[in-house]
Amino acid sequence: MSFLEELHKPDILDCISHLSSDEVFTPPKLVNDILDTLPQELFRSPETKFLDPCCKSGVFLREIAKRLINGLENKIPDLEKRIDHIFKKQLYGIAITELTALLSRRSVYCSKDASCKYSICNFPEHSGNIEYKQTYHTWTNGDNCIFCGASRKVWDRPSKAEQHAYMFLHTNEYQKSELFKRLKEMKFDVIIGNPPYQMETSGFGRQAKPIYNYFIEQAKKLNPRYITMIIPARWFAGGMNLEKFREDMLNDNRIRYITDFPNSHDCFPGVDVPGGICYFLWDRDNEGLCEFTTVLNGIKYTNKRILNEYSTFVRDNRGLNIVKKVLALGINNGKTLDQIVSPQKPFGLPTNYIPRENGVPCWFIQKIGLKYADINDINDPNKYLQKWKFIAPRSPIAGQTDFTKPVGFYYDGNTKIAKPGECCTESYIVLGAFDTEEEVISYKSYIYTKTVRFLLLQTVVSQDVLRKKFCFIPALSKYEGVYTDERLKNMWNLTDDEMMYIDSRIYNIGEDK
Repeated sequence: MSFLEELHKPDILDCISHLSSDEVFTPPKLVNDILDTLPQELFRSPETKFLDPCCKSGVFLREIAKRLINGLENKIPDLEKRIDHIFKKQLYGIAITELTALLSRRSVYCSKDASCKYSICNFPEHSGNIEYKQTYHTWTNGDNCIFCGASRKVWDRPSKAEQHAYMFLHTNEYQKSELFKRLKEMKFDVIIGNPPYQMETSGFGRQAKPIYNYFIEQAKKLNPRYITMIIPARWFAGGMNLEKFREDMLNDNRIRYITDFPNSHDCFPGVDVPGGICYFLWDRDNEGLCEFTTVLNGIKYTNKRILNEYSTFVRDNRGLNIVKKVLALGINNGKTLDQIVSPQKPFGLPTNYIPRENGVPCWFIQKIGLKYADINDINDPNKYLQKWKFIAPRSPIAGQTDFTKPVGFYYDGNTKIAKPGECCTESYIVLGAFDTEEEVISYKSYIYTKTVRFLLLQTVVSQDVLRKKFCFIPALSKYEGVYTDERLKNMWNLTDDEMMYIDSRIYNIGEDK
């Protein structure tokens, strides 16, 4: 072996982790970071049982095996017997495809056939404890699978085609399933893994149906002592049928650790997952505060916190402290701007509304500008029409998905001051409506401050910025003069360090991109 070969011996599973963005394979180092969150005495007990219900490369089981081999040395001194016990009595997996079953057996047993002479321990069956069986969706009278909700229109395929009907999900106690009964009777201590993220194989489309939540819900039904999985972090905001899952997670005091990567590249180099990635530890028998860690550019920020403190989850630990201070000092009249900003379609006019030749002056998308709407098409329940209005696009940051970088929301060119008698389509929302021009100009300066836009950033996980996103911004009792960050710093008792952090997260008005 050459000197260079001795110097650099790459882990094949580390290399595989960078190959594809369709199925995200987990780097060994990240697996060990996840294993570090578990009580380490689990790896010193010959009774601990581990299940990876979504095996891709087998890296979780392989790294667990390494820890058990060291941890059980005193209790089972004979190495051969120790290995035989660990692989046959403590480690179990369910693969997501036939190919990943072979890959997992190769990395865990050193052979794709666990019954052959090359296997690290000899099993009677070729699969060992890593199972895979071709599984099919079960369609209801409607159009979706009763187990995973997959669309029949998309996934009702010929039997030899990949079904993405994952074995672990397509079983439950109500269908008299032998697999579910067997898994529950095994009484696993730890269920761990990196589940498939969505019912789609062509990258991470924003409209793809999430499926990772089903793996977590199914794992809880088996009642293990611990669950730890690495999943997309978009559940923090809900949407895409994740509302119930989000509510359950944020209100579960057994979530004891979350490590959050707002930029997925900090977790999976070369893989772009909009909204970022996180892993968590669920501890069945211990409730308490969650130790929440944010990782940005390799730097960790940790805070013990209540996950359901606000209806909108704040993932930035430093941002959370600023939000708390502002809400404590800034709400004198009991209102925040989510009670002031208009709902979608402030005048009932859709984005594709066709401009009229005459009528009520109406602001359309930027390329069209100020045209006209028919008075009979306008709905004005909030009595905005005859007021001075500050309007802004509902998607002011179109094209931006990485909110770990400095962002900007509003600047001259994409916002408008609409005069009395002017309306807008749903391309805009009304941020505020006033009786005088002086008030609306003052309010505009308030919105333009970095401090206010930073408070808005704490709720933003997508390009749309609608009224509910303004829940952390105080609604002032009156708007007078020009608002600056220095003025708000004094109003809300913000420190120099807090202002420096705000400044680092938000573009200046002239720099908005």
